[in-house]
Amino acid sequence: MSKVRALWQASLTATKKALTWNIEDLIPPSERYIYYFNSKDELKKWHLYSDSEYGGLSSAALEITDTGKEQSGTGVFSGNLSLDVTDGTKWNISRSGFCGMRSKKFDGFIDLDPYDTIALKIKGDGRSYISTIYTENWVNSPGQMEDNSWQAFVAVPKDNWVVTKIPLAHYLPTWRGSVIEADIEMNPQRVVGMSLSVNAEGGVPGTQTGPGDFRLEIDWIKALRTTQ
Repeated sequence: MSKVRALWQASLTATKKALTWNIEDLIPPSERYIYYFNSKDELKKWHLYSDSEYGGLSSAALEITDTGKEQSGTGVFSGNLSLDVTDGTKWNISRSGFCGMRSKKFDGFIDLDPYDTIALKIKGDGRSYISTIYTENWVNSPGQMEDNSWQAFVAVPKDNWVVTKIPLAHYLPTWRGSVIEADIEMNPQRVVGMSLSVNAEGGVPGTQTGPGDFRLEIDWIKALRTTQ
């Protein structure tokens, strides 16, 4: 009888362990790295853009700091913002003085539904930057092929590493840089990419503005779940 009881107890213990593992496995971790700027391979996930594509004279670069090792660098997004335009440009450019780094599209989608906040570990120059989340377009028509964009300002103190946390609810829907006055919500299950950008004008009051050099150092970008 004791052997039967021992076998039953062992079976019960194993069942409890299996159930506990399954329950924990169904709960996503409280944080998820999306980008980690620790090597040159990370840069292959991004491309640069600026007003130079439309006749402007701004320029940008994206590099990894040289630590003498293959890993554990940080990303440096830097360049120069200019309000000037090329003489005789064919583009009817409405504004200049902007640069950005945009991620290449994910292979599929990133599901951020279990999370409520985007966190960035960054060191800046006192300027205001723009964090953008791109989601799958909700309009399925030939004339509306661009991804939906959701943007939030990031005020970056000068010369100090900070972890900036932006609730997903603070990202506003935009169309080519302008906020859309519409009652729509982000679909965090269908995130296709992200970007960081900087403008010579506008931004958070009190931050540095105007043409000139910019520099933003980035360690990582991650998603957080701050509420249970």
